[in-house]
Order: sequence, then structure tokens, then C-alpha cells
Amino acid sequence: MSSAEAKAARRTKFEGVFEKIRDELISHFAGEGMPAEAVEWYRNNLNYNVPGGKLNRGMSVVDTVEILKGRALTDDEYFKAAVLGWCVELLQAYFLVADDMMDASITRRGQPCWYRVSEVGMIAINDSFMLEAAIYRLLKVHFRSQTYYADLLDVFHETTYQTEMGQLVDLITAPEDKVDLSKFSLERHRLIVIYKTAYYSFYLPVACAMLVSHIPESYTVPTSPPSTVRPYDLALSILLPLGEYFQIQDDFLDFSGTPEQIGKIGTDIVDNKCSWVVNTAIKLATPAQRAILDENYGRKDAEKEKKIKALFEELNIRGVYAEYEERVVGTLNKQIDEIVEVEGGLKREVFRSFLGKIYKRSK
Repeated sequence: MSSAEAKAARRTKFEGVFEKIRDELISHFAGEGMPAEAVEWYRNNLNYNVPGGKLNRGMSVVDTVEILKGRALTDDEYFKAAVLGWCVELLQAYFLVADDMMDASITRRGQPCWYRVSEVGMIAINDSFMLEAAIYRLLKVHFRSQTYYADLLDVFHETTYQTEMGQLVDLITAPEDKVDLSKFSLERHRLIVIYKTAYYSFYLPVACAMLVSHIPESYTVPTSPPSTVRPYDLALSILLPLGEYFQIQDDFLDFSGTPEQIGKIGTDIVDNKCSWVVNTAIKLATPAQRAILDENYGRKDAEKEKKIKALFEELNIRGVYAEYEERVVGTLNKQIDEIVEVEGGLKREVFRSFLGKIYKRSK
């Protein structure tokens, strides 16, 4: 089996678990005496918004559990890990349905945003709430008897709150209809990225995998002298910079990648996004170059967009990014190499697998 075939098989197996939990959620909903039209609506909401993405976040829960256990998972272990993976995907769906309304977006994953579907409209607000509530229904049904149940609830609630903090800062920093680059900075960008993306996209899947694998809050490693490791803090210290690197890479590809390469037309410039690229340009720009940024960034105008792209080339954003990438990857590799592995503890491969998927990616 080729690597592409193996990847497709993994996805198909993971999607099979979604079908089970979707039917379980709908059965419970119908069992509450909800009318047939409401049951159908909920089914459509789940089918339309949850399974259609790349599924990287959800599948990484399963991958991480396999690495931590160091063997193939039993059917029950796989199912539990996959349920947690789908809880992460439900959280993502909840954020996206709401985010698309806030941004007045048109399409998502190659189809109209849910709120733009005929008859949905503002009902999508409640639908987003139902996607979030489904997480806690699944956690209750499948993990209520586990010793780490309260920790799962805590990490989902905390991560949701952190992501909403980041979303607020992003919305007030870079509204699409009002350009004010004085609000932009690399420090502000980092805050947005870590809170809006890194916690739920990188830390949450790994924390779920660690909990279901019974990784303790702390353990002793046989260094000289012996030292205490707090594995969740250690994971956070690597995964947040990793998530920041991922988003900076995404920002760079929006500017530098072709539509054929990244599967879409980059719109960060015309949409007034507080991206790493424009913040780096602000930091490097002369007063004259800053004036070009102020006059042309965030405008729905192809000529102004061209001027911004030309300025980015003039400022050698590509070279700055290449230096950044090598520097951050070097730092992350050093942190990963320093992890002391013990039975029942964190493994370096958890982080190497994440980094391997991201480093030098082109889409």
C-alpha cells in the first residue's frame, strides 16, 4: 500500500467513527421528543459542517495516542481516541460557522457558508451552539466513568475560551472595512495567533491524546540529579511555538503561493488581515514605504494589491521568512531533542511528527 493509499485508509476509518457518533447524537436528540423536521435539521447541520475539512486536528489525536502507546490500538482504544478527535473537529466546526457569519464570508470548504444556505440564515447562530454542545454530550456518554473526565471538560472549556479571546483581538485589530495599520504589530500578531489558533489546533489534540493515554500530571526522569517533568506544561511549551510557526507559514503562503499550489487565491492583502507578512513589512519599512502600506493595504483594488506585493518583494519578505523558518525549526528541534523519554511519559516522536508535516510545506 502506498503512503497516499494508507493516508486515505486512515481517513476512511476515522470518518467511520463520525457516522457512529452522528447517529448517536441524532438518536438522543430524537429521543428528547424533538419533531422530525428538527431532527432532519440537526442531521444536516452535522453533515454539512463537521466532516468536510482536512481533519488534521482530529486525526492527530489518534496518531498521538498510537505514538504514546507505541503500538497498534485496540478497537476500544481507537474508538475513544477517534471520539476525542471528532470532539476537536466539532469545536472547529462551531468556530467556523460563527466566524463565517462575523466575517460575512461567502464560501467554506468549496461550498456556501452554512448561514448562506437557503432557509438557514441566522438560525446558524443556534446551529453553532448545537455543534459546541454536541462535544459535551459525547464526552459525557463516552468518558463520564474515566478518572480524567473532569480534565477533558476543563481542557475543552479552557481552549474554547482562549480561542474566543484570540478571535476578539483579531476582530477589533483588523476589521475588513476599516484599515488602521497603527493597530498592527508582530507582538499583536503573535498574541492573536497563539490564542486564536495554536491552543485549539495544536495543544488541544495532544492534550486529549495524553489524557486518554493516562499520561500523569508529573513524573520523575532519571537525570543527574533526578528531575520532575510536568508533561502538559512541556507539551504546551513546544506546541504553542509550533502553532505560531504553522500560522506564520500560512500567512507567508497566502502571499507567495500560487492558486494551483495552495488551492485558493490569497486574499490577506485585500481583506486587511493582520498577517505576519504585513507586520514584518511594517517593522522593516522606511517612512516612504510605510506610506505605501497605509495607502494601499486592505483595499478591494487589484492595482493597490499589486503595489503591496511589489513592496513585499522589495523588502525581501521571502528571505526574512526563510531565515525565520530555519531559526524556529532549529529551536523546536533542540527542545524536542532535550525531552527525556520514560515509560508512560511523553515521547519525542509526538512533536517530530507534527513538525515533519509542517516544515517546508507548500500548501
